[in-house]
Amino acid sequence: MSLMRKKSVQDMLVFAQTSTALRRELSAFDLTMLGIGAIIGTGIFVLTGTGATVAGPGLVLSFIIGALACGFAALCYAEFASMLPVSGSTYTYAYATLGELIAWMIGWDLMLEYLLASSAVSVGWSGYFQSLLGGFGIYLPDMLTAAAGAVPGKSTFFNLPAFAIAMVITALLAFGIKESKRVNNIVVLIKVAVVLLFIAIGVWHVEPVNWSPALPFGFSGVFHGAAIVFFSFLGFDAVTCAAEEVKDPAKDIPKGVIWSLAICSLLYVIVAAIMTGIVPYAQFAGIDHPVSLALQVAKLNWFAGFVDLGAILGMMTVILVMTYGQTRILLAMSRDGLLPKIFSEINPRYGTPYKATWLIGTMIALIAGFVPLHTLAELVNIGTLAAFSLIAIAVIVLRQREPDLPRKFVCPAVPYVPALAVIFCVFLMTQLSAMTWLCFAIWLALGLIVYFGYSRHHSLLHKA
Repeated sequence: MSLMRKKSVQDMLVFAQTSTALRRELSAFDLTMLGIGAIIGTGIFVLTGTGATVAGPGLVLSFIIGALACGFAALCYAEFASMLPVSGSTYTYAYATLGELIAWMIGWDLMLEYLLASSAVSVGWSGYFQSLLGGFGIYLPDMLTAAAGAVPGKSTFFNLPAFAIAMVITALLAFGIKESKRVNNIVVLIKVAVVLLFIAIGVWHVEPVNWSPALPFGFSGVFHGAAIVFFSFLGFDAVTCAAEEVKDPAKDIPKGVIWSLAICSLLYVIVAAIMTGIVPYAQFAGIDHPVSLALQVAKLNWFAGFVDLGAILGMMTVILVMTYGQTRILLAMSRDGLLPKIFSEINPRYGTPYKATWLIGTMIALIAGFVPLHTLAELVNIGTLAAFSLIAIAVIVLRQREPDLPRKFVCPAVPYVPALAVIFCVFLMTQLSAMTWLCFAIWLALGLIVYFGYSRHHSLLHKA
């Protein structure tokens, strides 16, 4: 039974109301910007090309399927966030509903999600940065442009730009949420402006013939594409990690989650339609800056450089929010005794988990330097889909167990909406490769070893 011990919801609510360790600096607008900052980035600027090679023009449907899966999960997140405004996101919610072992495994799963997501976006950022440098005739040595084996026909070893940007973002996060918020809000406005400008200009260069055949790989291609571009929607769940730094978390977090996801889903679908209308889908193979390619095909080279700059700024905010989410989940797990105390030590001067931020940031930078993008993207997706499925189940469980808890936002049509979230997420998981499943199973097995070797015995509930 000790494996299923649960944290008291009432104790968590008291902690949320009395905790002063982290500074409450964020509003609903800031959270929406945080969500958009995390979501719009690699999805539009990198993975649209990868998705188009397996789905063709059906990429639009892939994005719609991904948006539906995230939309159902987002409603579940919003209910929990309004009820339990505590750092830790899915891990915290699972601890209150499904028990310690499941909470630990989902927290371990989230480590994989955020760690690799930050690394993957750093790799995508590197592609656009090198594209921008190339416009000025500046080229890095091949050895320092990508991880080993990432570029066919080139002797690559280490992705230096990806490593460097991850370390810069780590430094920004270490020195305070207020400073990070300001940078994020400014950059988000710039990158949304770039996306809107691409839509306004690109729509006039669409060739409808490129949309035929609409589904060159059938619906299996659409589903495979959805499993890949699902990565594009990551980020709205990171908003819930900010619970203890929000001025009015019960009201503002649901707004931030839902608004950011709705805005980004609409932009994704429009951009996917325009890109596949400008460029025949087969030409996206091996391209890590597909938006720039679309503009070059449309003979808008002057704007391609501008988009490279927008992508560079835009993906910086994705790295920022994902790294931020990682440190806050580790903080919550450390406070519960499941991880060493170093992860929950708050620097009194900066009001951040300073040591944990530098430790995690360095790991992200090293992974970005040595691991190719396609490997990272699929591993992130399977971890996230598993997390979304569990949070949907947890909503149903807590509705049954504690129906009278105050909920300022109520997920509609329970249990049907959570059930749809589980169905969509599990289906997309089945579309991922066998190697991805194997790597995920190995990661979970390592999590069990750590739990039974350390976390179970150091848990504060165990000591109590």
